[in-house]
This record gives sequence, C-alpha cells and structure tokens, in this order.
Amino acid sequence: MGEILGLEIYRNLAIALLAGLLIGIERGWSLRGELEGSRVAGFRTFALLGGLGGLVALIAQVIGLSIAAILLLGIVAMLGVSYARSIHDPDGYSITSFVTSLLTLSLGLLAGSGYPALAMAGAAIVTALLAMRTELHGLLRKLGPTDVKALARFAIIAAAILPFLPDQPYGPYDAWNPRELWLIVILITGLSFLGYVANRIFGAAHGTVVTAVIGGAYSSTAVTASLAQRMRSEDSSRRSLSAGIALASAVMYVRVLLLCFILARFAFVPLAMILMPAVIIAAVFGLLLLRKSGAARTDEAVETGNPIHLLPAFLFALTIAVMLLAARWAEARYGSSGIAILTLIIGSLDVDAAIVTLGRLSEGAISKNLAGFVLAVTVFANMAFKTAVTVFTAGWKSGKAAIIALSASSGFLAITCLIFFLVFDIRF
Repeated sequence: MGEILGLEIYRNLAIALLAGLLIGIERGWSLRGELEGSRVAGFRTFALLGGLGGLVALIAQVIGLSIAAILLLGIVAMLGVSYARSIHDPDGYSITSFVTSLLTLSLGLLAGSGYPALAMAGAAIVTALLAMRTELHGLLRKLGPTDVKALARFAIIAAAILPFLPDQPYGPYDAWNPRELWLIVILITGLSFLGYVANRIFGAAHGTVVTAVIGGAYSSTAVTASLAQRMRSEDSSRRSLSAGIALASAVMYVRVLLLCFILARFAFVPLAMILMPAVIIAAVFGLLLLRKSGAARTDEAVETGNPIHLLPAFLFALTIAVMLLAARWAEARYGSSGIAILTLIIGSLDVDAAIVTLGRLSEGAISKNLAGFVLAVTVFANMAFKTAVTVFTAGWKSGKAAIIALSASSGFLAITCLIFFLVFDIRF
C-alpha cells in the first residue's frame, strides 16, 4: 500500500512538471522574438513553476499547511516583483505571462493535491487559449453588440439558471422536473446558438448558400422567408437562392432526426424511415439548383437574426411544462390515441416541443410507429407552411424553382407518410 502511494506521489509531481512544461513551450515560442534576458520566464521556468506547485501541495500534506502557505506566498511575491516593471507594456505579453505563471503554479498545486488528470486538462486548455491569440482577436473584431448579447443570453440560459433548479419531480402526475426541463431548453437553444455562431463566422466569407445551410440548423423557416423576399429583386441569383431554401430544408430534416435521436430515441427509426426520402429529394434539388446557378455563393449572407432571447426561452420551458402535463393527462385518460392527437396539435405549432413531449413520456405510453408517424406529420405541416411562405413572398414567377423543390420534398413526405400509415396499420 505504501509503495502504491509512493508511486502516486511521483506520478502527481511528474504531471505537475509536465503541465508547466506544456504551457512553457507555448510561452517560449510566443516570446521567442524578445531580447535575450528580457523575459521573466521561459519554458524551463514555467515547467519548474508547475513542479514547484506540486511540491508545495505535497509539503502541505506531509509537513503542514503553514509551511506550504509561507512558500506559496513567497513564490507569488517573487513573481509579482519580477513582472512589476514590465506589466504595463502595451503588447500585453507581460500581464498575460504573469497570469499564466499563476495559473501554472495553481495547476501544479492541483496535480500535487491528487488531481493530475484535471491539472493536465487545464494545462491543455490554457495552452490552446494562448496559442489561439491571433484567431481569438480576429474573432473579437468580427463581433458586434448583437453577438455579445447572444453570448451573454446563452450564458445565462446555460450556466446561471441551471445550477439553482431542483432535480426532482413536481406537480400533477409528477410531470415536471425543473432541471430536466431546463436542460432541454439548453439543448434546443444550444443548437440554435451554434448555428448562429457558425453563420456569423462563415457568412461574410461564403455567402448565401453556405449560410442558408447553417441557418437551416436553427431556423429553416427564417431562412426561407429571408431568401424568398430577396428573390423578387435579385433576378440573377434566383437559382442560388432557391438552392439555399432547398438545402436549408434538408438540414431541417436532419436537425429533427438528431433531436429525436437525443430526446425520443424510441421513435427515431420509424421517423427516419418516413423522412429519409424527403431529405434526399430536398438535397438533390438543392445541389442541382446550386450547380445550375454556376456558383456556390453570392455576395450577401443570409440574415436570420439573433436566435437567443431570454423571454422566448422561458416561454419555451413553460410551453414544454404545459404540454408535458397535458400529455400525462391524455395518457391517463385516453391512452396512446390521446397522446398522438395532442402531439399533432403541439407539433403543428412547434416540432421541437412535440419531440420533447414524446421523449418525456413513460415507456410504452405510445408505440414507436405511431410516435414516428405523428412527428412526420408535424414536419409535413412545417414544410407546407414554408412552401406557402415562398409562394406568397416570392410569387410563382420569381420563386418557381424553390416552390417546386419544396413541393417535391413535401409531396414525397406525404407519400411516405401514407405508405407508412397503411403498411404498419397505424391506429389512433
């Protein structure tokens, strides 16, 4: 037993040293252009700082906290004095190196205290952040006030609210678990936020089609409305705009399947059987239109707006809570037929809410085939709505290609729904 503990101590100290060395390599490379002797710490010093942190943690365990505290204060004071003269340099390297030195020391303490994996992971993250200085600064220059607000709102949704929510069932039929409800909100808004970020990063560089595809991951309806509106005034780019609408719908299908796999996996296979032909048709039409347009981009990206707002997030959580209660009530009173009809009503308003509702039901409350069929019908309703938006916004003359693409995909979806209904003898 003593030998095992001895090996763990050596391992922890070695990882403390390696964590410092990893950070030190990046610091040494970044400061390689500095004059000889002008640097406070190079890669060897950072490695030693990590190892020193590990030793201080070991001393705290073996000798006592007071001795370790004195040593730690001395190290921090020495670093402060060493960086004091150059800490106001305009390039910012000195203050970064000073903070990095403290982080390296802290990671060494963490490794020496018995958390070597966490210390090494922390060192990897710190090294990555330091190495991506140019890219991060470039990203910051691209951000506008709307982007910062989107980030702040998602941070509130994902990190500021969740820790304070209880993790236990409440309400009639034990329908509500606040933490699980909010995790679903985080998942849905997280997908939207990732799509928004990708759109902002790649939009200006890659234009309509690429941003339409990305936008389809969080709001294919917004993409359709935006592109259909542009069709009336942009004669030369109608095919590429139509391609964007078709490809955004294809991505929407994939998004629905992904959410179903995560939240209501029992219905995934039936839903995939129904949706896949429509996915293929939408993708084929989009790629053909893109090829005929002669270009994979136009000069203007798709504006889909900021998808992260706090009030809609709370309203979505409230909607899910109401629908879960209604689904439990329908399950108790009418069985699977009640659940199916309720899901159709919900899905006509919000496909995501329908998927969440099905996923939170008790096992066996509704058959997988009926659940998949009902979700497919709600997707068809969404496609029919987008087709109508295109018809009324762009008109037949301007939006003919997009209308045909959407109608073909919707038509195949209707056919596969009917075939599935007959073959599997779906009954409400």
